[in-house]
Amino acid sequence: MTSSLIRGRPRHATGHIGVRVGHAVLGGVAGAVWLVLPVMTSATQDPVPVTGGGTVAAAQAADGASATDYVLPLVAVAAAGALGGYGYVRRTRRARSRTTPGILSPAPPAPSPVDVERQARASLVLADDCVRTSREALGYVDGGESVVRALRAAETELAAAFAIWRRYEEGVPGDDAGRRQALVGVIGRSAEAGRQLDAGAAEFDAEWDAGDALAVAEGRFRQLAGRTGGVAGGLAEAGERYGATAVASVVGHVEQAKDRLVFATSRLNRARQDADSGDGDGFRRGVRAAEGAVAQAGVLLGGVERLVRELRTAAELLPAALTGAEAELAGLRGTALPARLAHADTVLAAVREEMTGGPYDPLDALRRVVRAVEGTGGGRSGVIAAGAGLVARSALGAADDFAGTHRAAVGAEARALLAAARGAGPTDTDRLARKARELAERDVRAHGNPFAGEAVHGSGVAGAVLGGVLLGEEGDGGPVVAFGGPESRGRLG
Repeated sequence: MTSSLIRGRPRHATGHIGVRVGHAVLGGVAGAVWLVLPVMTSATQDPVPVTGGGTVAAAQAADGASATDYVLPLVAVAAAGALGGYGYVRRTRRARSRTTPGILSPAPPAPSPVDVERQARASLVLADDCVRTSREALGYVDGGESVVRALRAAETELAAAFAIWRRYEEGVPGDDAGRRQALVGVIGRSAEAGRQLDAGAAEFDAEWDAGDALAVAEGRFRQLAGRTGGVAGGLAEAGERYGATAVASVVGHVEQAKDRLVFATSRLNRARQDADSGDGDGFRRGVRAAEGAVAQAGVLLGGVERLVRELRTAAELLPAALTGAEAELAGLRGTALPARLAHADTVLAAVREEMTGGPYDPLDALRRVVRAVEGTGGGRSGVIAAGAGLVARSALGAADDFAGTHRAAVGAEARALLAAARGAGPTDTDRLARKARELAERDVRAHGNPFAGEAVHGSGVAGAVLGGVLLGEEGDGGPVVAFGGPESRGRLG
């Protein structure tokens, strides 16, 4: 059996030993030749005639050889010794420099499945943040073809990563090797999404610099600031008409939007000062931070306006949905399970009573009608399908808005459910989106607020960090998050 020392020796070590042995042998042979050479010369050649210096010549003749004949062999012997000594010293130094002589250092241990899963989660969150930020930033410039293409490619890679992760969470594949490979796929796809965005960052910057970014940001800021009062009034009216439960998903949105606008105000003012002083980098940081905050303020206010419209639409659609549901149930009697039909009848009766009894949530009522009919195997009529679509879009929009404006705290599970909801049918979209919103709210509660100072709150920095406008790495909120992937998103430090 081959010992571990032999197995650990580098393959070229034998070659080095052979070279050293060859040097020593060559030196020895040279020395022997020079020792024998004087004897051979004196036996075969006549003495050299002496023309002068009789005493010396006579001594040379008497000895049969000159002193020079012995110098060269001594030099050869010394050379051989030097070669041998050099080899010994070199071998000794190499042995001392190795931590474990003759044994290769062991490879680092492979990451554990828990570590790989943790890395996959982190890569999904980072890639999703990069895509969301880049999408918001692209709304402020006339993106060139390559920039838009980079964003689309990143979105495709991210969707594939989420799909792999979703299957992984469902237990597919089942074997350990396959599950590890799935996580590696999630990490790789997420990294590719980031690389696509990094590749488009330079061109985005060029297009941004070519436009009048400050004027665009200030214009959108003024427009949103002017909408705030009207949105707040519409929300209050909807709460009175449909009840507090109906508007609970957007309670606090107007206040959060105002907070983002306060932050945008301070950054726009700073950007003007930097422009006047010739500080180009400070100007870019200020304007882009304001852009991110204004974009999120728009999402928050838009979410409130959208919910108010959806509640009104659901209230208008509900009577027709009830009539269509009753007609479908009548056609199913005798073919469906009696218990399911009885449950559906109970749900429809309860919804009719709510409609006549005072404020009620029309979206929730419509959802219950749709599910009751679908539970009996029906739901194919146009009005029921329309109701299912409205409910699904409402749930998905609310969950996506919440995740986007609280992205610094939202984890991979909620984001993955959102990604799955986007490609599902209406019923599954509603279910997955509502679950995603629940998980996202849980993440935000667990995250807390690391920027709890009064001054930070007053400046809107805390909200900007929670929303991912700032990276949150320093006391003032840290670098501004820009269009790009992991390597370029923090370039406006």
